[in-house]
Amino acid sequence: MPETVLVTGGTGFIAQHCMIQLLDAGYDVRTTVRSVARATGLTALLAPHVGESVRSQIDRRLVVVEADLTSDAGWDEAVAGCRFVLHVASPLPLAMPKDESDLIVPARDGSLRVLEASQRAGVQRVVLTSSIAAIGYGRERDHLFTEEDWSNVDSPSIDAYAKSKTLAERAAWEFMRSLGPSSRMDLVVINPGLVLGPLLAGEWSSSGEAIKKILDRKVPGIPDLVFPLIDVRDVAAAHLAAMTTRSAAGQRYICALDAVPLREIALILARHYGPLGYKIPTRRLPKFLLRLAALFDHDLRLVVSEIGQPFLIDSSKIRRELGLSPRDVKEMTLSTADSMIRYGVVRDRTPADQ
Repeated sequence: MPETVLVTGGTGFIAQHCMIQLLDAGYDVRTTVRSVARATGLTALLAPHVGESVRSQIDRRLVVVEADLTSDAGWDEAVAGCRFVLHVASPLPLAMPKDESDLIVPARDGSLRVLEASQRAGVQRVVLTSSIAAIGYGRERDHLFTEEDWSNVDSPSIDAYAKSKTLAERAAWEFMRSLGPSSRMDLVVINPGLVLGPLLAGEWSSSGEAIKKILDRKVPGIPDLVFPLIDVRDVAAAHLAAMTTRSAAGQRYICALDAVPLREIALILARHYGPLGYKIPTRRLPKFLLRLAALFDHDLRLVVSEIGQPFLIDSSKIRRELGLSPRDVKEMTLSTADSMIRYGVVRDRTPADQ
């Protein structure tokens, strides 16, 4: 009988790719959503992306349950009978909230709820989705960042999202320490960079917002920003490897390529989509213009300090210990853009539209 794995946040981008890979790997999947009504059509959404043999059984092998990160209700039932839990759910808004606690509280307290319920249920391993935002933000970019590094939550330059991921992950590790050496449950943390890759429907997370804006020509130029990138399919593969690799217990893993300039992404899009009628901005956006715009835009103020800053990371650990071989920048960029066009997130620039 197949093992059941709980994946939290079943309507999320990373969670859905994790579920696809788990189902194809032979696991049954239980997933949580804040409201079952919001998950209508989830099975139909995933079915085209799994293998044919899984597709015929997906109604039985994928179960949706209701549990909210802000409430204790439903979590004991959600984890019951699961050997593994992938805790992927965490708030990721398209715009930063006015009150940072709107992100921090559910991220931190939600992680603790999942861990506490997992410990009560006798779960063997929890894999927590954290972020590179918990490693290299609110700090000088003056060295090579590794899994030993933590973002500085006291820095005035750190945003609410990075603070929420850092505090949630630190709380998770502190909870594990509180269990003591006799605990049968262990924790592994995956710290992805900016996650690109194929959408499964016409919804997108904030990680794909830059590509959408470039394709829609919503920006006049490209600021001098760099991002450690990773394809969502590689993030999902990292979660599955972390789930079953015995030596991963108690480890955190940077899951990203080396930092890539945003302009490189724009140039990839221009070369591929320019001949199809897309007018892709590729010129550099002067820093002084971004600073001026930031006076009137809160979200821009959060990235001004990142302009021109390097972001050197060492991702050798996840390649060495979990065997991850990430897709390249071109593949993840084009798969994101292609799916945005396919699902109508970005307008298809047919000749009639030009």
